[in-house]
Amino acid sequence: MATPTVAANAYANLAKLMERGGAEKAGQAVAGPSFSALLKDSVGSVLEAGKKSDAQTMAMASGKANVMDVVTAVADTDVAVSTLVSVRDRVIQAYEDIMKMPI
Repeated sequence: MATPTVAANAYANLAKLMERGGAEKAGQAVAGPSFSALLKDSVGSVLEAGKKSDAQTMAMASGKANVMDVVTAVADTDVAVSTLVSVRDRVIQAYEDIMKMPI
């Protein structure tokens, strides 16, 4: 289940990407990040969400965290992993479609 915060962050990140694309179309020479850099950042953010979730879980086990914080962290991690898997599936599908094209 996506929380409003996760959705707002996703829309903000998309808006940043769209602004970079719009600047390139306007004639400005903007050197955007490469695909590998975007992929590395995405995987890094998923890992950070997982680490945050793990830290919250450990804090709850020791009695130092609120259950709501743990549930929120786990839900954020679930959304991040689901998104990453969806993107991976789309990239694999695109690769397979390209490989099926006649030369």
